[in-house]
Amino acid sequence: MSIRFDKLGVVIALLVAYGALAAPFATFRANRIVPGDAKTILEALPAGAGAALLGVMVAATVVILLKTPTFLRLAAAAASLVAIALFIGMAATHLAPPENAYARVSPASGFWILLFAFALLAADSITRLKPRPVVRVLLLLVTLGGAAVILMSGLWDGLSILKEYAGRADVFWLEAGRHVTLALGSLAASVIVGLPLGILCHRVEPLRDGVLNTLNLIQTIPSIALFGILIAPLGWIAVNVPGAAAIGIRGIGAAPAFVALFLYSLLPVVANTVVGLAGVPREANEAARGIGMTDRQRLFGIELPLAMPVILTGIRIVLVQNIGLATIAALIGGGGFGVFVFQGIGQTAMDLVLLGAVPTVVLAFAAAIVLDSLIEMNVPRRERGRTA
Repeated sequence: MSIRFDKLGVVIALLVAYGALAAPFATFRANRIVPGDAKTILEALPAGAGAALLGVMVAATVVILLKTPTFLRLAAAAASLVAIALFIGMAATHLAPPENAYARVSPASGFWILLFAFALLAADSITRLKPRPVVRVLLLLVTLGGAAVILMSGLWDGLSILKEYAGRADVFWLEAGRHVTLALGSLAASVIVGLPLGILCHRVEPLRDGVLNTLNLIQTIPSIALFGILIAPLGWIAVNVPGAAAIGIRGIGAAPAFVALFLYSLLPVVANTVVGLAGVPREANEAARGIGMTDRQRLFGIELPLAMPVILTGIRIVLVQNIGLATIAALIGGGGFGVFVFQGIGQTAMDLVLLGAVPTVVLAFAAAIVLDSLIEMNVPRRERGRTA
């Protein structure tokens, strides 16, 4: 009987082998800014624990390499991710005893490679299973819930990123609120303005090219440059327009960041609205006219519902984009997770950088999954097989 190998499994198995055997699993530093001492799995963990983790990696690699049932592959990915999460917390306790307040233990490259490899395996398994949108959202909630349980258990308290958080807990949640407000607020503003503008561009064809070209031009301006360009006019408004400063309009801070994110958000919303409406079947419009529907009734009853998957795709692009770009807002006093990123860069404290970067990635990932599921739920059932 011939042994059949999974092509993607071979790639993932190579990543696992490198991450587990060749790359360091954790880094020990005497304090938060000095260079660290890299430790392999066997060096970072007590003898029995290190061997146990390697055993889990070997068992998972066998499942990955062979053409095994998809549910088994997903189970192997989940078990491996849980094991990696548990053992990195154990490594922090093992390498830096609790009484040492200055020592820092950080996940090293091997940890991140293993995390990426098994996350890739989990994503591939879920894709093969083709779960319904609601199931994908539930899987996301289970994953986030598992991470929350580990955080609340105190298992990761010895990791340097959690030590950075412990000294900034109040500030962290304040900046998290600002980050989410910037991302969602600019998205809401772009939908309020962009959706009617897209409808207008679809209905008035001579207007379309001028609007889309202008929005394309804005997209070519680097984010830092656009933030800088907005400082002068918003500063002038704050000084010369009564009440402007009282509602938060200033040359630096959240106002220019919000306006810049809003401007960047308009193109995907307007363009996808135009494309979505243009893709509505002519037969549907003709049938609506035939039964006496007015233009407004056709727009809200026929065209927008049929165009909604494409419009939601534009909104998904905007939200994920804004979650990332909101990090840059910290450079002009806009707040958000970028505060920790740039403080960490200035202090050469990479764990402080991670304190801002990791939540940003998690937010963007979660937003993408939720909106992808929402998009699929809005695709007519007869088209799902073709788009799957």
